[in-house]
Amino acid sequence: MNTNSIEAISLSKQYPQFALENVSFTLPQGCIMGFIGQNGAGKTTTIKRLLGLVQGGGEVHLLGEKEGYGLRKVKEQVGVFLEGSFFNEVIRVQDVDSILSRITPRWDKGYYSFLLDRFQIPRKKYLRELSKGMGTKLRLATILARHPRLLILDEPMSGLDPVARSQVMDLFLEFIQDGEHSVFLSTHITTDLEQAADYITFIHEGKLVFSQEKDRVLEEYGLAQGPEEALKNLGPDVLIAMRKGRYHAKGLVNNRQEAARREPSLLVEPARLEDIMVMMAKEEESWLG
Repeated sequence: MNTNSIEAISLSKQYPQFALENVSFTLPQGCIMGFIGQNGAGKTTTIKRLLGLVQGGGEVHLLGEKEGYGLRKVKEQVGVFLEGSFFNEVIRVQDVDSILSRITPRWDKGYYSFLLDRFQIPRKKYLRELSKGMGTKLRLATILARHPRLLILDEPMSGLDPVARSQVMDLFLEFIQDGEHSVFLSTHITTDLEQAADYITFIHEGKLVFSQEKDRVLEEYGLAQGPEEALKNLGPDVLIAMRKGRYHAKGLVNNRQEAARREPSLLVEPARLEDIMVMMAKEEESWLG
């Protein structure tokens, strides 16, 4: 029987200047979920709640276990990528294998070597000599060589060029092919998610905007242009955000077909994930397009 890899139920966390409020989503087994939102939206806080690194309201179930990352048997099956250096930079790439093989359960020396070749990472280089992108690929190799069932990744694509990102996304797609592995991927690079993600979860200012199948998001959300009054006539159930212009306005709608039906005078086009993020972030700014 399939198990959801992640069940986040009403996650919350209160800080003096920020609050994460009732964020819920489910990542089914065998899928990739893209986690998006602008800087400060609460993505890293959410990930830390998933991993038990900060406490707060709500519940987290990982790999079917309510205790989640606190259980050793779960922790051994979850690969985590967070910001920050993970090794002393005076060691060589080849030393990483000898160190982790002694202390890491499920370590696969052969697969680690395969990933070094695939990513073209020189074994004799010191970690301090690696570029940011090469260092990122090395970190991913050390995570995958443990054969986790679930990856929880916070901005792993930062610093990777388009070719390297394509390599990594291909690897993630291979990772989930057996239907038993899953990826929770927080990234600003929405074009990668449009190609590979099964689900998209979007938070804005600490609140959940949506958590839906990616194809449904791209099919239903749209950008509508036209007179401000026509946009307002769409109603709050369809119009999500609006930016006023000098001669007309631009709005984000959650149902392209319904928007076109209610106001035929509007030009309604498909919205990409980046469009959705930008419109939510700049709702109060003037639009001069």
